[in-house]
Amino acid sequence: MTRPFIAPVLSLLIFGAGSAQAQAISAQRLSDITRELASEPYAGRGPGGPGEPRTIDFIVSQFQALGLKPAGDRGGWTQDVPLRRFQTEPGGTYTLTVNGRSTSLATQKDLRIETQRPVERVAIRAAPMVFVGYGVTAPERGWDDFKGVDLKGKIAIVLINDPDFEATSLDPVSGKFGGKAATYYARWVYKYEEAARRGALGMLIVHETAGAAYGWNTVVAPNGESFDVVRKDPAKDKLLLQGWIQRDLTVQLFKDAGLDFEAEKARARTAAFTPVPLKGTTFSADYRNTVTQLKSQNVLAALPGAKRPDETILYAAHWDAYGVDPADPTGKTIRPGAVDDAVGVAGVIETARAFKAGPPPERTILFAAWTAEERGLLGSEYYAQQAEASLAKMVANYTFDVLQTAGPAKDVVLVGSGQNELEAHLAGVAARHGRTITPDPRPERALFYRADHFSVAKRGVPTVLFMGMSGGADLVSGGKAAGDKWVEDYTARCYHQTCDVWAADQDYRGAADDVNLAFEAGRDLANSTAWPDWNASSEFKPVRAASAGRRR
Repeated sequence: MTRPFIAPVLSLLIFGAGSAQAQAISAQRLSDITRELASEPYAGRGPGGPGEPRTIDFIVSQFQALGLKPAGDRGGWTQDVPLRRFQTEPGGTYTLTVNGRSTSLATQKDLRIETQRPVERVAIRAAPMVFVGYGVTAPERGWDDFKGVDLKGKIAIVLINDPDFEATSLDPVSGKFGGKAATYYARWVYKYEEAARRGALGMLIVHETAGAAYGWNTVVAPNGESFDVVRKDPAKDKLLLQGWIQRDLTVQLFKDAGLDFEAEKARARTAAFTPVPLKGTTFSADYRNTVTQLKSQNVLAALPGAKRPDETILYAAHWDAYGVDPADPTGKTIRPGAVDDAVGVAGVIETARAFKAGPPPERTILFAAWTAEERGLLGSEYYAQQAEASLAKMVANYTFDVLQTAGPAKDVVLVGSGQNELEAHLAGVAARHGRTITPDPRPERALFYRADHFSVAKRGVPTVLFMGMSGGADLVSGGKAAGDKWVEDYTARCYHQTCDVWAADQDYRGAADDVNLAFEAGRDLANSTAWPDWNASSEFKPVRAASAGRRR
């Protein structure tokens, strides 16, 4: 039988009531490591790019210096991750034709287009277009946007987020998707997958900043580049064309086809919605798709458990950023990814340092730096596929992705709050330091489904994601208003941009405090026999339950 996880009791057993814990994580070292990884010689840490070897060597050297054990392939420090890089080349043609009148479109301005099949040229001629609402099939919620529509040879137009995002009290089925809190159905990844399963030729997602939780500049930041793991049958798993289309362009497209975009959106919020062919409307495209196969690497290390080494706790972050691109308006070409996510990697390294400074844990602690998170959580997904059998005995995962650099906070904001029992335990750890837990203030942004922890979460491993851009923390200096301003400034200006740099005026004390909470929470678990579980309302509880027999 799986042992119950009772967070407050666990905390008292390990530390004693009211005991104060010294800070184990150094803000200065977080800053130093971030400065190094975000420096120019690392060239923006693009997977397969000129900065990858230096990045891997640096992280490995940190783990080696701490005396950890390699946990990668063939007894080494790294795990090979076979990837394909796809580049939509400039110079392609993209045309919308409505009732015989054609309009030429421009990538980056009107569209973002990519192809993740290993083909050199994509030629689509006069493909019919169909509006499929939110593109969701959820039988457990009594929902099917497709209603058996034949999508073969067609381009599907779909809304971002899920049917509850803009629902009002007047919508008769409001609440089927958890209200404002986004589900996995809200994610663009799911929508592409579902369209491929249904045989669509392609899909264009209508970009709306509120529903996507980021602006058009973030959508087009990859500049035609995308990645995927090497697949056995990409023609089955991937669309020939996938991408985004600007909202204003879509509104006009609907109008030209005799439809009202807002009225169709409202209809899409009802379970009775049926797909709408855009009569007299076709989409054509002709472009080159450069395909490169490459091998990137995850970095993996372990601190073996002294009593139960087959039971593991994972700390992880992604090492990749966006590499080198054509110059932006300021003339800069490198997107160094200091906050996203060099500081997360620094957090993993510092957590390892903290564990090594104490007695050996009873359970094994794993440390990972993933590749290709920015390309679709690919490094962590590949690891999870390969390690699937052992995930039944993974106790918990703590992931660091975008830690705030605005200074100490009175609270820690939890992304995807309400999911599992780790959160109650973390609240107890935070209380030891006079801090509180703030539930995710923007669950509609679906951040819980947008970071590497999701690769193990969807396989049943309880997780906590530390992500400073989920909502403004209640900062010691300036309060919630100052925390919100940091989030707004970062996401509006520097998220995935060349200005995501290390700077001397950044304050890493808040990041260090959050990493310290994760360290202490994991240390509690590492020296216990507890098995935290998902809450009854979580979609991941049945997944975890299926492997309960392995945790007896």
